[in-house]
Amino acid sequence: MHDKRSDSFPTSAGVLLGLGLGGFFDGIVFHQLLQWHHMVSGWYPPNSIENITLNTTWDGIFHSATYVLLLAGLYLMWQRARGSELRWSSWQCLGAILLGWGIFNLVEGVIDHQILKLHRVNETVPDEQRIFWDIGFLLWGAAMVIMGAAMARAGKREGADAGGSLQAR
Repeated sequence: MHDKRSDSFPTSAGVLLGLGLGGFFDGIVFHQLLQWHHMVSGWYPPNSIENITLNTTWDGIFHSATYVLLLAGLYLMWQRARGSELRWSSWQCLGAILLGWGIFNLVEGVIDHQILKLHRVNETVPDEQRIFWDIGFLLWGAAMVIMGAAMARAGKREGADAGGSLQAR
């Protein structure tokens, strides 16, 4: 008897990987490379050594949290892979990761940018332009959620059409 559960893709692992990758992208690209914002730069603008130190510390805490999300996703995937033949659809895997990344953007964009005002996406532009960057970030997240869900469904159907056997593609 074939255990269908052991062959199915662990969606929660993919979502955790996407959350972690989304956080790393945000932290590396927006915080470090472009220096558009830092974790708490909306509350403590980087206009003094003390505020820069505080923001750098919170950026590190943020990166640590994203690292934990990645480790959790890898652990869940490894747990499922140990007892399985790894017959998963690439569409399901990539879809779940995109879904997680999109969720990261939506939660980050609504809670951190709009509700808590920890920071905005691009704090280097004039105040009246910041909302456009924030909206773009949310639209990017929504697009990833929609595309990720569609890809995951397509991968699941692909597996169902193959008699429940999801070949890694």
